[in-house]
Amino acid sequence: MIVTAAPFLMFQGACEAALTLYVQVIPGARIVSLEKKPDGTVAMARLAIAGLEILANDSPPVHDFDFTPSTSTFLTVDTVEEVDALASALGEGGKTMMPPGDYGFSPRFAWVQDRFGVSWQINAA
Repeated sequence: MIVTAAPFLMFQGACEAALTLYVQVIPGARIVSLEKKPDGTVAMARLAIAGLEILANDSPPVHDFDFTPSTSTFLTVDTVEEVDALASALGEGGKTMMPPGDYGFSPRFAWVQDRFGVSWQINAA
Protein backbone atom coordinates (compact mmCIF):
# COMPACT_ATOMS: atom_id res chain seq x y z
CA MET A 1 0.00 0.00 0.00
CA ILE A 2 1.29 3.48 -0.86
CA VAL A 3 1.24 5.66 2.25
CA THR A 4 2.21 9.01 0.70
CA ALA A 5 3.21 10.48 -2.64
CA ALA A 6 4.96 13.78 -3.28
CA PRO A 7 6.98 15.49 -6.00
CA PHE A 8 10.73 15.44 -5.36
CA LEU A 9 13.28 18.06 -6.38
CA MET A 10 16.91 16.96 -6.46
CA PHE A 11 19.43 19.78 -6.47
CA GLN A 12 23.20 19.67 -6.64
CA GLY A 13 24.18 22.07 -3.86
CA ALA A 14 21.50 24.77 -4.33
CA CYS A 15 18.54 23.26 -2.47
CA GLU A 16 18.44 25.67 0.46
CA ALA A 17 18.87 28.73 -1.78
CA ALA A 18 16.05 27.52 -4.04
CA LEU A 19 13.66 26.85 -1.16
CA THR A 20 14.49 30.25 0.31
CA LEU A 21 13.54 31.89 -3.00
CA TYR A 22 10.27 29.98 -3.15
CA VAL A 23 9.14 31.02 0.35
CA GLN A 24 10.11 34.62 -0.42
CA VAL A 25 8.15 34.94 -3.67
CA ILE A 26 5.29 32.39 -3.52
CA PRO A 27 2.57 33.61 -1.13
CA GLY A 28 1.92 31.11 1.65
CA ALA A 29 4.86 28.85 0.75
CA ARG A 30 6.80 27.57 3.74
CA ILE A 31 9.64 25.26 4.57
CA VAL A 32 8.12 22.53 6.74
CA SER A 33 11.45 20.92 7.61
CA LEU A 34 15.07 21.11 6.53
CA GLU A 35 17.80 18.71 7.66
CA LYS A 36 21.40 19.43 6.74
CA LYS A 37 24.34 17.12 6.26
CA PRO A 38 27.62 17.88 8.04
CA ASP A 39 28.94 19.58 4.88
CA GLY A 40 26.05 22.10 5.00
CA THR A 41 24.10 20.72 2.05
CA VAL A 42 20.48 19.62 2.44
CA ALA A 43 19.92 15.98 3.38
CA MET A 44 16.12 16.29 3.16
CA ALA A 45 13.64 19.15 3.10
CA ARG A 46 9.89 19.50 2.90
CA LEU A 47 8.35 22.53 1.22
CA ALA A 48 4.62 23.27 1.34
CA ILE A 49 2.90 25.28 -1.40
CA ALA A 50 -0.89 25.61 -1.30
CA GLY A 51 -1.26 22.30 0.53
CA LEU A 52 1.14 20.42 -1.77
CA GLU A 53 4.17 18.99 -0.04
CA ILE A 54 7.31 18.89 -2.15
CA LEU A 55 10.36 16.96 -1.00
CA ALA A 56 13.84 18.23 -1.88
CA ASN A 57 17.51 17.56 -1.24
CA ASP A 58 21.02 18.09 -2.48
CA SER A 59 22.13 14.91 -4.19
CA PRO A 60 25.19 13.30 -2.60
CA PRO A 61 26.62 12.20 -5.98
CA VAL A 62 27.06 14.75 -8.77
CA HIS A 63 24.97 13.88 -11.83
CA ASP A 64 25.36 14.93 -15.45
CA PHE A 65 21.66 15.83 -15.61
CA ASP A 66 19.47 18.47 -14.01
CA PHE A 67 15.84 19.53 -14.19
CA THR A 68 13.84 19.43 -17.41
CA PRO A 69 11.14 22.02 -18.15
CA SER A 70 8.76 19.26 -19.22
CA THR A 71 8.16 18.53 -15.53
CA SER A 72 6.85 21.61 -13.79
CA THR A 73 4.82 22.83 -10.86
CA PHE A 74 1.55 24.43 -11.97
CA LEU A 75 0.52 27.38 -9.78
CA THR A 76 -3.00 28.81 -10.03
CA VAL A 77 -3.41 32.33 -8.68
CA ASP A 78 -6.33 34.75 -8.37
CA THR A 79 -5.19 37.69 -10.52
CA VAL A 80 -3.24 38.52 -13.66
CA GLU A 81 -1.02 40.75 -11.51
CA GLU A 82 0.00 37.72 -9.44
CA VAL A 83 0.94 35.86 -12.62
CA ASP A 84 3.17 38.74 -13.67
CA ALA A 85 4.77 39.09 -10.23
CA LEU A 86 5.51 35.38 -9.84
CA ALA A 87 6.77 35.02 -13.41
CA SER A 88 9.12 37.94 -12.83
CA ALA A 89 10.39 36.74 -9.45
CA LEU A 90 10.74 33.06 -10.32
CA GLY A 91 12.09 33.73 -13.81
CA GLU A 92 14.79 36.15 -12.68
CA GLY A 93 18.14 34.69 -13.69
CA GLY A 94 16.38 31.78 -15.35
CA LYS A 95 14.55 31.35 -18.62
CA THR A 96 11.13 32.33 -19.95
CA MET A 97 9.41 29.59 -21.96
CA MET A 98 6.14 31.52 -22.35
CA PRO A 99 6.05 35.17 -21.23
CA PRO A 100 2.96 36.35 -19.34
CA GLY A 101 0.09 36.67 -21.78
CA ASP A 102 -3.36 35.58 -22.90
CA TYR A 103 -2.89 32.35 -24.82
CA GLY A 104 -6.61 31.70 -25.27
CA PHE A 105 -6.97 29.12 -22.49
CA SER A 106 -6.48 31.59 -19.63
CA PRO A 107 -6.71 35.35 -19.11
CA ARG A 108 -3.04 35.29 -18.08
CA PHE A 109 -0.47 32.50 -18.18
CA ALA A 110 3.31 32.28 -17.94
CA TRP A 111 5.85 29.45 -17.96
CA VAL A 112 9.31 30.09 -16.55
CA GLN A 113 12.32 28.10 -15.48
CA ASP A 114 13.99 29.54 -12.39
CA ARG A 115 17.74 30.06 -11.97
CA PHE A 116 17.97 26.63 -10.32
CA GLY A 117 16.42 24.89 -13.34
CA VAL A 118 12.99 24.23 -11.80
CA SER A 119 10.07 24.91 -14.14
CA TRP A 120 6.89 26.77 -13.08
CA GLN A 121 3.63 27.23 -14.97
CA ILE A 122 1.65 30.14 -13.54
CA ASN A 123 -2.01 30.58 -14.39
CA ALA A 124 -4.70 33.12 -13.44
CA ALA A 125 -7.95 31.45 -12.43
